Amino acid sequence: MGNVPQFHVLNVAECEALLASQHVGRLAYTFRDRVDIAPVHYVYRDGWIYGRTGLGTKVEVLAHHPWVAFEVDEIDSMFRWRSVVVHGRIEIPDPDGTPQDRERYEAGVAAVRSLVPSAFSSDDPTPARELVFRLPTHEMTGRAATDVGAR
Repeated sequence: MGNVPQFHVLNVAECEALLASQHVGRLAYTFRDRVDIAPVHYVYRDGWIYGRTGLGTKVEVLAHHPWVAFEVDEIDSMFRWRSVVVHGRIEIPDPDGTPQDRERYEAGVAAVRSLVPSAFSSDDPTPARELVFRLPTHEMTGRAATDVGAR
């Protein structure tokens, strides 16, 4: 007989470690009777997921329906994986808004630049992604699977 999978819940530290180790996740959002999901680059920092996006349908929907799910996975094989899901209200801080919005925007820019140093500059590889988003991680769950030898 082959390996037997074991599943377990990740604790907060394990969830945070997975979020910090990865930089591509999926953002799920809804509008009326439709659910969409989009891959996004992100940085996990200080209890927040920071990323960037461009103007378009997704941003228009999020402006009116900001409740999202965000998922990150690390997969080695069918029964060797870790996954974290974060639920929350996404924020898109306005760089020209209140002082608090500007501060949140600048924190997002700094986080994104830790991943892509030329972001938001003349050498930006994705200049159309001009908006910063952030998502708190206080509602986070994680699961993992490991395979162990047959008994």
